[in-house]
Amino acid sequence: MSKFELKLPQMGESVAEATLTSWLKEVGDAIEMDEAVFEIATDKVDSEVPSEVDGILVEKLFNIDDVVKVGQTVAIIEINGGGFDGNYQEDNHVSSTPLETPTKEVEELEVSVNEAKEIVTAPVLDYSGSDRFYSPLVKNIAKQEGITIAELDTIPGTGSEGRVTKNDILDYMAAGKLSGGQPYGEKGEKSMETPMAKLEQEEKKPIPVKQVVAKQEDVKITSEKAEPSNGDEHIPLTRMGKLIAHHMTASIATSAHVQSFVEVDVTNVVNWRNKVKDAFEKREGEKLTFTPIFMEAVAIALKKYPMINISLEGDTVIKKKNINIGMAAALADGNLIVPVIKNADQLNLVGMAKAVNDLAKRSRNNALKPDEVKDGTYTVTNVGTFGSVFGTPIINQPQVGILALGAIRKIPSVIETKEGDFIAIRSKMFLSHSYDHRVVNGALGGMFVKAVADYLEAWDINREV
Repeated sequence: MSKFELKLPQMGESVAEATLTSWLKEVGDAIEMDEAVFEIATDKVDSEVPSEVDGILVEKLFNIDDVVKVGQTVAIIEINGGGFDGNYQEDNHVSSTPLETPTKEVEELEVSVNEAKEIVTAPVLDYSGSDRFYSPLVKNIAKQEGITIAELDTIPGTGSEGRVTKNDILDYMAAGKLSGGQPYGEKGEKSMETPMAKLEQEEKKPIPVKQVVAKQEDVKITSEKAEPSNGDEHIPLTRMGKLIAHHMTASIATSAHVQSFVEVDVTNVVNWRNKVKDAFEKREGEKLTFTPIFMEAVAIALKKYPMINISLEGDTVIKKKNINIGMAAALADGNLIVPVIKNADQLNLVGMAKAVNDLAKRSRNNALKPDEVKDGTYTVTNVGTFGSVFGTPIINQPQVGILALGAIRKIPSVIETKEGDFIAIRSKMFLSHSYDHRVVNGALGGMFVKAVADYLEAWDINREV
């Protein structure tokens, strides 16, 4: 018999680890090639990991909620047939003849068992009582070090939106995490500085902007717990739902949201699309929706007004070199995900249509890669898909702007001509631009959305595609 090690695959350049969220197969189950074996989750994307071979699952090396690093073996699959009898022996070119277990290994095993008993009898640390978001890696470190949720909530975060990073918790421990009731220094000696004295010194220091944001996020809003009544259904938030809730409240607490609204006459766009969409689909094998047209208009406006294509870190504005437009996509379970079209200003309309259709399809099928939902510099959301005339979207941090596309409607409109004014039926829509008033003033926010509208209204009805 030979074995195959199913490893956690590379999921993007920036992703080094993931949390195992569920096993789709049990030990002894037959597995076909490309059949999903387990599910993993990063901060952005949930994915299934398929088998690369046909065989039988003989060993699971990680439990649910364990953090797995890229390249680590997660499962052992027995190939070459033969069935599974409940026992597993590693092949690896070693004789299968039973060997006597060395005394040293028995002693080590007994030590491991005793350590496991201590872990089992240790108090269980619960991290569900905090409104603050912690990554699986941070919670894993906290559990190993015996850090309670109350203590974890006091650690200032330097990550995005004030999150506690791996370095934050390690720096906190190195600076003197309480161990056995006594603070320790870098070399393990007991520190003479008391926690209260240290806190008083910290309070005298100026508070960085990121820590101010973190403190805002740490404020817990309590309300009277609703008592279940007859017919009520209590539905717990999904993992993605919790992340979305956290991101939305953090964005409101971080950015000063302001909106500008523009009504756009898109009659030329509608007539042009109706004229070319069938030929486009026949030639390219792709449907031509309105979305790539709007994305092209936004990309051109961002190029014209680059100070919308920025982020704010502390007191520093980061002007982005690339124009990466996020495209909010609704999922079947009611959640939302934002895949990103990288370097959108470099795509022609055909390339934009292919990118939009591909990302939308893989969003619905939960097949996005982690790198495809990161590094966005501006976001567009189509609220008109659900019949909304306009909306006031929340900024996708750390960006400073988001555009909502309203429903296209046929309405009577006054048309100005050299011969005079008259009323005609026109196709119109609203553009709603939410922007961060800390760094984008009303003039810039208004000029940007007006540039998008001007581009759409000037659409050439005879344009080739």
